[in-house]
Amino acid sequence: MRILIASTPANGHVNPMLAIARILMGEGHEVAVYTGSAFRARIEAAGAEFFSLPGDADFDPADPFSRIPELKVLPPGLEWLRVAIERIFIEKIPAQHEGLQRLIRSFGPDLIVGDDMFFGVLPMLLDAGSRRPPIVLCGTSILHWPREDGAPIFLGLPPATTSEQREQYAAIARDYHEAVDRPAGLRLNKLLEELGVEPTSMTLFYSSVGLADAYLQLSVPGFEFPRDIPRSVHFVGTPPIIPGQVPLPPWAHELDGSRKVVLVTQGTVANHNFNLLVAPALAALANEPDVLVVATAGGRPIDAIPGPVPANARLSSYLPFEWLLPRVDVLVTNGGYGSVNQALSFGIPLVTAGLTEDKADVNARVAWSGVGIDLATNEPGHDALRRALRTVLDRPDYRLRAQQMADEFAGIDTRSRILEIIGELVADRKRLWGVDTLAAHAPRRAGRRS
Repeated sequence: MRILIASTPANGHVNPMLAIARILMGEGHEVAVYTGSAFRARIEAAGAEFFSLPGDADFDPADPFSRIPELKVLPPGLEWLRVAIERIFIEKIPAQHEGLQRLIRSFGPDLIVGDDMFFGVLPMLLDAGSRRPPIVLCGTSILHWPREDGAPIFLGLPPATTSEQREQYAAIARDYHEAVDRPAGLRLNKLLEELGVEPTSMTLFYSSVGLADAYLQLSVPGFEFPRDIPRSVHFVGTPPIIPGQVPLPPWAHELDGSRKVVLVTQGTVANHNFNLLVAPALAALANEPDVLVVATAGGRPIDAIPGPVPANARLSSYLPFEWLLPRVDVLVTNGGYGSVNQALSFGIPLVTAGLTEDKADVNARVAWSGVGIDLATNEPGHDALRRALRTVLDRPDYRLRAQQMADEFAGIDTRSRILEIIGELVADRKRLWGVDTLAAHAPRRAGRRS
């Protein structure tokens, strides 16, 4: 079977999608990946064919906001969300979609697998009469679906427990609609009209969940707020970490169990200012003799981390997580969804501090599920960080809850579930049409294209 994987050109999206690609290639499927040019070498090294996003949809993952510099200075809030939704996602739909149409004709996929924020598939999902491959989308972020208490997404609101909270959430939702969903929805539907498809009544992010032929949420039910969800949504755990991407650091031997290990990361997107979390965490734990602090710069040079390096700290641009995570006692993070789920799959409790992108909602789930402490700020102070870290390190209840979450992850065979869902979907489509999907009519190629 020919499978086209379409990914937003950011590490937090490409990494899990490439892990899924490896699962599919392991079954003998022919896999191509359609994403940003910066990822060509990594994708081809994994054995998949690479197709680059058009220039209008491509961007540098090391500086994802380079074309939208206002996102670097706007404070977290509704205006930041509106600008991000319109500029990062909606504006990229035409270029992504045009490239997909070319690849359907040339590569001829039997199936398209995309991440939840690759909205170039949206025109195809809305065109009910089109003869297209099945489309599976993967939840690389929180489950984007309406909540029973009416709370909007991205604001970090825990499930309402009282009628007063529900009333507060209703008022917040009205403001959110006026400031974010209504203007973004008008812009989205104008663009869809220009592409010749019907408008959608769903918000942009709900559309991925509501319209996909199947939706694979890369987590477990215990880490998601309870609500009614479509039958097309499947929790499949977290894909395996791709091994061997970077070598062991020269100080690897120091993680010998003699000290508790605290891993600190700001991920690969919101890491333009290490004064937000990495530097404060290093300073907060500088005088803790029983702790070894390991910090990763998410691909940036370690010299970008400001301030003196404490004697109990070890820094690296990238780290091999498959080696590191089994040795970590606490993860300090601004709330990247993939990193948080990977940590939980190893039973690691967390201390979180981050409000941008989807991080407030990820971190709200950390607190709600009992697997860690959410400081609910973008710039935690040294004292608050130290207290939270000592609490999570010294009290067993957080590690116990994290281990229970790890057991839930272990109860899902991610590889088998992904293959099963995809196999059933493609088989259903073939039965419906009576023939293979578009690949049956696409020309077979003699060589690679990009």
